[in-house]
Amino acid sequence: MTAAQRRALEVKASRGPRTPRDPDAERRRIEDRTTEQWVDEGSVRDAALAATGRASAPPARRAPQPLDPSVAAELVDEVGSNRGPRLAERLAMASEALDRERYDEARRIASAIAKEAPNVAAVHEVLGLSSYRLGRYKQAAKALERANELHPDPALLPALADCYRALRRWTAVERIWREIREISPAQEILAEGRIVAAGALADRDDLPGAIGVMASATKPPKRVRDHHLRQWYVLGDLYDRSGDPINARRWFGEVASRDADFADVTDRLRSVGR
Repeated sequence: MTAAQRRALEVKASRGPRTPRDPDAERRRIEDRTTEQWVDEGSVRDAALAATGRASAPPARRAPQPLDPSVAAELVDEVGSNRGPRLAERLAMASEALDRERYDEARRIASAIAKEAPNVAAVHEVLGLSSYRLGRYKQAAKALERANELHPDPALLPALADCYRALRRWTAVERIWREIREISPAQEILAEGRIVAAGALADRDDLPGAIGVMASATKPPKRVRDHHLRQWYVLGDLYDRSGDPINARRWFGEVASRDADFADVTDRLRSVGR
């Protein structure tokens, strides 16, 4: 999986809308946005820059990059030497479309390949991730479950949990969060799983439980990375929503002190307790 596809797995924080504090229309629009939107890809400014680039100059088409040889070999094993190379080329195109945020295209191509090669994990991975980014959570969950069944990959689990969260399948979210903890994956994956698990509790108005899930994120790291900022932002948001401005200010302040342009953290810090 490419770095861009890994970034697409950076799962996001809270779907539930917050009650607006400011009667001003623009401020209300900001308050009603979900933490998921703010945290997407690590920073809202990245999404804005990408959107501007797409609007002003559509990216030039380039030849699809070759697949991992092992995936190409799986496709040949699945459909034979005549059809396999063609499907490998198509899967490379779907992977490129996913990288370039052409999610409809990626989903369409991967869906067609999955009908011919249902036992290749990489096909279901692209199908699942593109469906996830399009908000087609039921299809995404099915594809990601299949991908993980064929070739277990901890990096897929937070996105899969977030699909079930969107579908309000709370038991499935808890099951996957338990699986993530048992695997003890990379800290970035663990952080994303924690954010989803906390968000699922917040969705059910269990803010103390959500804050409890995030408790591990309060330990000071040796080196602050992006996933620490995301977790601290979520903590600030949860404390703000639970009516604890002191702790909300603390965690929004931790984020702002490292990156004042992270999402809307400066605005959130100013608005806490109003």
